[in-house]
Amino acid sequence: MLKNTFSKETAILIFANSAVAETRHKKTVANLELFRRLTERTLQTAKATGLPFYHFTEKEQKGATFGERFSNAIQTLYDKGYQNVITIGNDSPQLKASHIVEAEKQLRLGKTVLGPASDGGFYLMGLHRSNFDATLFLRLPWQRFGLFNKISQLLESYNSHIYSLPVLHDLDNKQDIITLLGFSKTIAGSILKILRAFLKCNTQIVFKDIRIPGFYITSLYYNKGSPILL
Repeated sequence: MLKNTFSKETAILIFANSAVAETRHKKTVANLELFRRLTERTLQTAKATGLPFYHFTEKEQKGATFGERFSNAIQTLYDKGYQNVITIGNDSPQLKASHIVEAEKQLRLGKTVLGPASDGGFYLMGLHRSNFDATLFLRLPWQRFGLFNKISQLLESYNSHIYSLPVLHDLDNKQDIITLLGFSKTIAGSILKILRAFLKCNTQIVFKDIRIPGFYITSLYYNKGSPILL
């Protein structure tokens, strides 16, 4: 478990498997160097915020299902005394420290924060402990399309004021690489280099896009939630 030594009211939970484990779960983009770099970049981003951060890999996660492991990790940080938890994964190359800093600001204003992903899930969630119910979280459709809407409904049932961050793109499959390369200015050069090289070696990619206002969705794939693990 990786963390810094600051002590504040809000902590960042990086919920992401090790690079080796990710290559087993995401077979269509199984590139060890890519996942190592994504995790490294995510840790750098978290550190740049100045907030305490904790990295839960498969070694720290407890539970039989994604929902159980994710909920248990969130509860662990609340048990450490933090009032707010900001969850992120390592699969959003566009995520910047400014997104997390804005989430922390909105949490201090009493709002709940969601960062919607283009595939129907979310790349960031900021929760006060009063808005977290592990039992209800376990019932959410983790790793399924439509998670963002379902969790929004759950949070609104607590009379939460939800603050939405900009829509970003997750990296789950080969089609996502094509999408992300269209936003190259928002991605670190080291990651771009790996994505381009990977795509060059995998040129025969057939995909279909679905576009709706404010979102870009690649068909046949579903979102797991934030972050992506199985």
